[in-house]
This record gives sequence, structure tokens and C-alpha cells, in this order.
Amino acid sequence: MGKRKSRAKPVPKKPQPKLDVCFTCPFCNHDKSVDCSMYLLFLGFGDMKLKIGGAYCRVCEASYATSIHHLTEPIDIYGEWLDECERVNCGEDNSRKRPSIA
Repeated sequence: MGKRKSRAKPVPKKPQPKLDVCFTCPFCNHDKSVDCSMYLLFLGFGDMKLKIGGAYCRVCEASYATSIHHLTEPIDIYGEWLDECERVNCGEDNSRKRPSIA
């Protein structure tokens, strides 16, 4: 009689790393004070939906809101907030350096 063939054990899946939901505030620099959340608002007319993502600092009460889609994560909302802050700061710097035409 022959030996039974053994089956290969299935490879265990590696757990996916968890993405952060709390971040550092770009204004007051407190660590883990910014919470990012996502909302799906239903409007009263038919099947209209409004998808909004927001970031809010619990310390200095700074906030940011943007529209989101089905692939958006909290880190994306925070990244957009940082990009918007940088864009606003660069816009102010450019206007000061531009010489006035008289």
C-alpha cells in the first residue's frame, strides 16, 4: 500500500496595514488632533447624494471640507487639506513679490 499524499497547507494572508485617521494639525502642530471623517448626505429629491469628507482639529478648531468619491480614504482628505494650505500660502507669497505697476 502506498503512502497518502498530503495537501499543501494554505498560505495565511498577511493583514493589511491600518491607515491613520488622526493626523497632525497644519496650523497648531498638535499631534493626532485632526480627525478625518466621511459623510454621505441624502437630499430630499430622488436619489441625489452628496458625499463630503471633512477634517477638523480638536485643539485650534480649524476645519476643511471637500467632496469625495467611493475610493477616498481619510489620508486623502488630509492630503488635500495640506495641498490647499500650501496653495494658499504660495498665492499670498507670489502677490507680495510681484512689483506694482504704477
